[in-house]
Amino acid sequence: MILAIIDYERCQPKKCSLECIKYCPGVRMGEKTIELDEKTGKPIISEVLCSGCGICVKKCPFKAISIIGLPEELGEDKIVHSYGQNRFKLFGLVVPRDGVVGIIGQNAIGKSTVLRILAGELIPNLGREDNVSYDEVIKHFRGTELQSYFELLKNKKIKPIHKVQYVDILPKVVKGKVGELLKKVDEKGKFNEVVKKLELENILDRELSQLSGGELQRVAIAAAYLRNGDIYFFDEPSSWLDIKQRFNMAKLVRELNRVIVVEHDLIVLDYLSDYIHIMYGVPSAYGIVSLPKSVRIGINEYLLGELKEENIRFRKEPIIFEKRAVIDYKNRPILLKYSSVKKTLDTFKLYVEGGTIYKGEVIGILGSNGIGKTTFIKILAGVIKPDEGEVIKDKDIKVSYKPQYITPDFDGTVEELLSSVTNIHSSYYKSEILTPLQLEKLLDREVKKLSGGELQRVAIALCLSREADIYLLDEPSAFLDVEQRLAVSKVIRRIADEKEAGVFVVDHDILFQDYISDRFIVFSGIPGVEGTGSSPLNKREGANRFLKEMGITFRRDPETGRPRANKEGSQKDILQKEKGEYYYE
Repeated sequence: MILAIIDYERCQPKKCSLECIKYCPGVRMGEKTIELDEKTGKPIISEVLCSGCGICVKKCPFKAISIIGLPEELGEDKIVHSYGQNRFKLFGLVVPRDGVVGIIGQNAIGKSTVLRILAGELIPNLGREDNVSYDEVIKHFRGTELQSYFELLKNKKIKPIHKVQYVDILPKVVKGKVGELLKKVDEKGKFNEVVKKLELENILDRELSQLSGGELQRVAIAAAYLRNGDIYFFDEPSSWLDIKQRFNMAKLVRELNRVIVVEHDLIVLDYLSDYIHIMYGVPSAYGIVSLPKSVRIGINEYLLGELKEENIRFRKEPIIFEKRAVIDYKNRPILLKYSSVKKTLDTFKLYVEGGTIYKGEVIGILGSNGIGKTTFIKILAGVIKPDEGEVIKDKDIKVSYKPQYITPDFDGTVEELLSSVTNIHSSYYKSEILTPLQLEKLLDREVKKLSGGELQRVAIALCLSREADIYLLDEPSAFLDVEQRLAVSKVIRRIADEKEAGVFVVDHDILFQDYISDRFIVFSGIPGVEGTGSSPLNKREGANRFLKEMGITFRRDPETGRPRANKEGSQKDILQKEKGEYYYE
């Protein structure tokens, strides 16, 4: 089967010579392989007539076309949903079951589409352009568990509850104070319990429009939990949450009977789930849902890039978390020193113990939201000055800073933005920055029109493209999928090693931090009131201190080397807590 996918946002027929039509062998032979749509004026490719030669892909000046050959077993009768001709197609569905079913996969691979279909918000069209009824969907899935599920959906005998991915839209559609809104939806009589578990006490009297992303996320999770439902759907519930809040969320979600969750934080997904479905394919082109797997096997197969039961390899290189050798950085030149610093911002007080960073070292910064991590990074960047103490560095030392919140205020394309700080056309830049961060297709895009994940990758590239001795990155994994996070971590490590640069990274993804960091700075205190930062600690000491505060123990997976959180109260969890070893060997 041939899939012909056109990115209609990139396609600009008024600015090209219609090379796709001009050079198509089928068109030259008189076939209607590619035609212009009368309504849109944009090309439509016939997947039946397309030979898959790929000439249009190479000739398109805007890189808007993808021609993909699929295995024979993925015929048109296997399509569950299509967004139209030459647009994304979904193959397969997740089967709801008791417990928590996790979905893992790249961005734009169809995960949210799966949730919308199972939540009854979207009737799958089975790849057809006409309207499809539930009766036809039930017939399509006859003899499977999904037949009875869609029968229940059709007859409204099942109540789905859906926590959507983009919680920032909530203030636009819902008005009111947090406490009043949550009490309205509380069908379980657990308002006080949920408010305490998700730490919402201090925002109950605030309007939704006054909330931060993390606060909105916790309110949305609370609202979903408090409603009586037969099945619950959570789309990226850890976004904007700090590590403690992520595990509080995970514990709450696990109390529900039937859940399907999409999540990019592998440690949280592992902790949450009983089963895993892997979604693979080509982002924005097609997505395939794997068979259900146990949580450990599923995540390991995703990292290895190979589905053993299906005999499918979907990634060339496996992702292995090798244990990094401990380097004695004290034998290396010092890049930067800072004394103990103090800073008061309104009613918030920050104190950070003094420390030193050496050439080629990556320092991971761990701690809750609202506890001073970003303030400390801004002090190091010179954006704000401490009330007491100082940052000591050579006057020639250059600093590059990626802030937590990125404002797309640049008038121009991604290529113009990156070219303003470096030569982006060198082979080195292409292999070390553009290709790993998947930026080639974004170069001609307007910066102001990028999505959250696209903007994040551009901001990381911009920060790392500057000639600097110290790089400061605040929450670089936000909005990125698993593979993008690991790609970013490799880029950061290479920059540190090759340039002998010092890097500070604030992030809430422990797996990400574990992969890139040499030492940890641990922040503790009371969010919004006071924060205390440690001096840089070796990984074991720093992680133990932090995880003990969180009440979470970790072990390493023997097959991939990835960190895994022990289930609370498990034998392993109890044993490690007794030993005081919250971190793994």
